[in-house]
Amino acid sequence: MKGAVDSIETFGLVDGPGIRTVVFLSGCKLRCKYCHNPEMWQKGKDNYTPEELAEKILRNKNYFGNKGGVTFSGGEPLLQSKFIIEVGKILKKEQINIALDTAGIGLNDYEEVLKMVDLVLLDVKHTNAHDYHELTGGDITEALKFIDDLNKSGKQVWIRQVIVPGVHDNYAYLISLNKFIKQIKNVTRIDFLPYHKLGSEKYIALNIYNPYENMPAMDKDKCAKLYTEFMQIYNQENY
Repeated sequence: MKGAVDSIETFGLVDGPGIRTVVFLSGCKLRCKYCHNPEMWQKGKDNYTPEELAEKILRNKNYFGNKGGVTFSGGEPLLQSKFIIEVGKILKKEQINIALDTAGIGLNDYEEVLKMVDLVLLDVKHTNAHDYHELTGGDITEALKFIDDLNKSGKQVWIRQVIVPGVHDNYAYLISLNKFIKQIKNVTRIDFLPYHKLGSEKYIALNIYNPYENMPAMDKDKCAKLYTEFMQIYNQENY
């Protein structure tokens, strides 16, 4: 067995707790209008065995400390769940913390891969079927299936929400997001990530149509204010 690894980032500080090695697996079924990694849409060439990737990750073990570890990202890592499981078997023998950064759109074989995972970074795209499809081209019921299995797993969850101007930056969406997240168990952190334009040059280089070519970046201060407002809603016990 081999996996298709697009790239590996060492000493990552934003994709989970502590210092982490971030493994970007290629291939994704979604076509998010705000995607900044379009080069990972198609699954690349299988280029790592589980043993080879685990060895590369373990080179950084001394830097992980008590909180760090490895994060599988993408693309959509769940499309290569069997590969993650095999790598995970090796890493767990070395007590390596494993995080999964996912939109929950895989192959519906989530139970086994979730057993290998300590933390799930769940990327919320939208909260209703119509707008989810409009934004990603995908079906929200697939993500809801993953959330159901995630709830059964008892794993810790961090929520990630990209805030796109005109899409997520309004009070009505904050209310719907609150209701959506309340369906998810073991949520210990929620992050708002302002939409940025850093991936724009990739669309040009790949000759891919960029639906958000003229979309302005999300104002960071406004995003921070929205986050404060959202957390006030979320923390209301009787909402």
